[in-house]
Amino acid sequence: MSGPDAASETPRVVVADNPSLSRFEISVDGSLAGQATYRDVRSGRAFDHTEVAVEYEGMGLASTLIRFALDEARTAGRKVLPFCPFVRAFIERHPDYLDLVEQPRRFRLSP
Repeated sequence: MSGPDAASETPRVVVADNPSLSRFEISVDGSLAGQATYRDVRSGRAFDHTEVAVEYEGMGLASTLIRFALDEARTAGRKVLPFCPFVRAFIERHPDYLDLVEQPRRFRLSP
């Protein structure tokens, strides 16, 4: 669709786990916009890195992506290890996810 109505359409955002690549992916209108990589370790799921493509920055996609990943961990009964600075900061801003952190004292998350 083109014209004035095209700009007002809400983009279609989809988040999914891609276990074959060990990452959660977020796409906008069918295009990969970002990812959060992880490693499954004995004590839980270690999040290593989160990134969103420059052209999609400022849309809140990284937060949407991490919220999905943490909710998935909670549903699966997994602990998380927030090595990724963005994941760590997200949990600090949303302490309702602190219960998921494996050894929270080790990470010294702010109250």
